[in-house]
Amino acid sequence: MLDVANLTASYGVSRALFGVDLRIGEGEVLALMGRNGMGKTTTVKAICRMIASAGDLRFDGQDLHRLTSDAAARLGIGLVPEGRRCFRDLSVRENLIVAARPGPWDMDRVTALFPRLGERQGQNAASLSGGEQQMLAIGRALMTNPRLLILDEATEGLAPIIRQEIWAAIARLKSETGMAILLIDKSLKELSGISDRAVILQRGSTVWSGPMAELTPDISEKLIGV
Repeated sequence: MLDVANLTASYGVSRALFGVDLRIGEGEVLALMGRNGMGKTTTVKAICRMIASAGDLRFDGQDLHRLTSDAAARLGIGLVPEGRRCFRDLSVRENLIVAARPGPWDMDRVTALFPRLGERQGQNAASLSGGEQQMLAIGRALMTNPRLLILDEATEGLAPIIRQEIWAAIARLKSETGMAILLIDKSLKELSGISDRAVILQRGSTVWSGPMAELTPDISEKLIGV
């Protein structure tokens, strides 16, 4: 579904990506890993057309380089960005419907996945806890009815019990839908339990890729410091 080869990107004159390679198939969960500052979020921005890039970048056979970010979203790429970025002055319901597109994911299904959102539909996003805002960001992405869901640090900074709720929801998405998922997170234990394969970045380049079962402690210690 998503094919990325020799992807490069820069912020002005500063090169951030030097050669990222990854592939995600239909219904597959891929963990994108690496230490801080190694290019994970920049890779996501390139996929979502939020930063100029070069190399081979295709989604469902279409060249993403030719598309704007909104056109990439309409193709079926849903993003849960780092830092949540909910519309703070809009209600929960307004946040969910603002970019909704036709498909199986609607208000009923999203609030079944995250019942707290159903209970707080009339509240402004600014009044929610951090964990609830993260649920809202995931629900908003699901309401676009994506074929590929990208979650950038979806559990960062959350209390342990909320992190487990988020991981349980991701596990349900894997088992109950045919959605492909790209996960960025620091929790190797949870990533190992849900991901089919992993790609590790170092200094803006892919340095390891393979089945999650082949990510040994020696490799993880050397490349991501876990």
